[in-house]
Amino acid sequence: MEIKKGTNTFFIGENEENPVAEIHYVESKSGTLNVDHTFVSKEYSGQGIGSKLVDKVAEYAREKDKKIYPSCDYARSKMENNMDYQDVLV
Repeated sequence: MEIKKGTNTFFIGENEENPVAEIHYVESKSGTLNVDHTFVSKEYSGQGIGSKLVDKVAEYAREKDKKIYPSCDYARSKMENNMDYQDVLV
């Protein structure tokens, strides 16, 4: 499944208005990405797609020299408990 870049999202599906999975962020004036929502439809649940979306937003933050504040419970749990993401966390 291809992860696509949308407007403040990374998503899987035909378009960002009706994704089968997505991770959403809001960029602050200081450039911090507040990851505030992660969604995976039931039909794709349990396949590691949420983790892949977290990986993608972390990769994006690294490329753009941004930091991430994960206010979404899922993203926070994945990122704060994994050393692979410590470089991008606020």
